[in-house]
Amino acid sequence: MTSLSIVLPAYNEEANVERAVEHVSAVAQQLGIDYEIILVNDGSKDRTGEIGRQLEQRIPNFRLVEHYPNRGYGGALKAGFAAATKELIAFVPADNQFDFREVTRLLERINEGADIVSGYRARRQDHFIRKLNALGWNMLVRLLFGYLCRDIDCGFKLFRRSVLDHVPLVSNGAMIDTEFLAGAKARGFRIAEVPVTHLPRVAGAATGANLKVILRAFRDLVRFRVRLSRELRQRS
Repeated sequence: MTSLSIVLPAYNEEANVERAVEHVSAVAQQLGIDYEIILVNDGSKDRTGEIGRQLEQRIPNFRLVEHYPNRGYGGALKAGFAAATKELIAFVPADNQFDFREVTRLLERINEGADIVSGYRARRQDHFIRKLNALGWNMLVRLLFGYLCRDIDCGFKLFRRSVLDHVPLVSNGAMIDTEFLAGAKARGFRIAEVPVTHLPRVAGAATGANLKVILRAFRDLVRFRVRLSRELRQRS
């Protein structure tokens, strides 16, 4: 029987985190598999951590991971992956912009032999600037690494935990998805993709369009391209 770790990265999501965890918990219990839920409080300045500690008292198979100061999206995911103990790892943000019931679509592709399944936002509910940024980023990544998937930075993914034994993750920022997918593709892992519903954000504030986040992602992209080439040369 397959087991599943579910990682929810959260930064200043006090208005969303309780509902997000409750939703994931309800879905996980219906899957009928061994599971755990890991909420990563990424140095939040609001009540996210406090709410997470309260949830530990009543949500089954739930753990809170916290670190300070804020490390960034990639740092939060890496902390969640390090804490995960199950055969499969799913991750989804704690902003309630995805319907975790659709994890069954991702599990189907894993059962068909994929190592990584990336969701893609069929109708992305973001402002024009964020969509434009994503288009430019996807084109640049494709130029450097070839086709990985149509929505590289979609925050809803599922993968075999064993992939982490072969794909080192360094980035603490928004580059983490590209690093993971490009590193996995270069090492022969099978990547599949499925459409997922993207819901509008109704509370809290997104940080992905922050200029500092974007600039750091471009810096990390260049460094990763050099590092990946070096790693692959050492393997051959």
